[in-house]
Amino acid sequence: MILWMVQWLQSLDPELFSFLRVFQYLTMRAVMAAMTALLIGLVAGPWVIRYLTSLKIGQPVRGYGVQTHLAKNGTPTMGGVLILLGIAVATLLWADLANRFVWVVLVVTLGFGAIGWADDWRKVVRKDPEGMPSRQKFLLQSGIGIVAALFLAFSIAESSNERAWTLFVEWLQSGLSPHFPVGIELFVPFFKQVAYPLGVFGFVLLTFLVIVGSSNAVNFTDGLDGLAIMPVVMVGTALGVFAYVTGHAIYSRYLLFPYIPGTGELLIFCAAMMGAGLSFLWFNTHPAQVFMGDVGALALGGALGTIAVIVRQELVLAVMGGIFVAEAVSVILQVVWFKYTRKRYGQGRRLFLMAPLHHHFEKKGWKETQVVVRFWIITMFLCLAGLSTLKLR
Repeated sequence: MILWMVQWLQSLDPELFSFLRVFQYLTMRAVMAAMTALLIGLVAGPWVIRYLTSLKIGQPVRGYGVQTHLAKNGTPTMGGVLILLGIAVATLLWADLANRFVWVVLVVTLGFGAIGWADDWRKVVRKDPEGMPSRQKFLLQSGIGIVAALFLAFSIAESSNERAWTLFVEWLQSGLSPHFPVGIELFVPFFKQVAYPLGVFGFVLLTFLVIVGSSNAVNFTDGLDGLAIMPVVMVGTALGVFAYVTGHAIYSRYLLFPYIPGTGELLIFCAAMMGAGLSFLWFNTHPAQVFMGDVGALALGGALGTIAVIVRQELVLAVMGGIFVAEAVSVILQVVWFKYTRKRYGQGRRLFLMAPLHHHFEKKGWKETQVVVRFWIITMFLCLAGLSTLKLR
């Protein structure tokens, strides 16, 4: 929005408004987006917390969980709306609103946030700790993920909306051919020339798995004060670097990355996510004054997955978000092993003391702050490893 305003003012009098030229630089707008989101969160945070408290929107705590968490019962939840507010306002203010990638990430983020809001509402209004049924939640996530995947399959392959639409029509006319060439490949990190071509269905399947998988993985991780938000900030910031590179013709060619026009604008979204995340951490750090809830966790995970797909760094996301992957895998293994042993031995057994993984370490005697900070340190190392793929190829 501000970019349009700057361009309009400069068209009226280029010399008088020449000082506004600085706002046309992507890096400057990214800094301003981060600061805007940070200030929105810090200013609106106390009001949002008081409002949620007045509505008695408190987080119910499962009775079979870690006993030290029982003291958190009643802490305001659904604080993720504060994060989404900061991201949305900052992105709409500072990003190029003609950019299709900005809009698809915003739609996915807010769509997943709406699903999380409905889930949180069931928990806090109906006092049901389990919230929305898993199958219903998964179906809604799948719908958004598949639509986004189809849109991106042709938007990434072509440099303009018109050409992307033409390519989509040609695919429909081909009878939804699974061999229809869209020119999209799965890139393997740390290798120069290793990439696997993906057809339309291959890309849609991969994108669906990345978006829905990352959304749920972040949601599993959101179980301790500050545990999920700081890794989201670190991974999102790193993805912003990849977005800047893939959207820059010279840098992408030099670093052997695919050049995808328009992806650089995602740096604005990533910067806004960083600012909004840090402002939320101000209130979410131990002992937390507010929890993000599913409205924040599902949305942020979906955003990370969508950005990773657009900049063609799905495998790097798995590396940088290793904590999210470990949390999700621990839940899957726990459920599968419990069902298998119950069927075979008549009594279910557990691989972990408790899942997700962070609760396992709590059961082993780690303090909550120890788990959180150590997971942060691991994520920082993994993000540095992911960023090293910019040059180590």
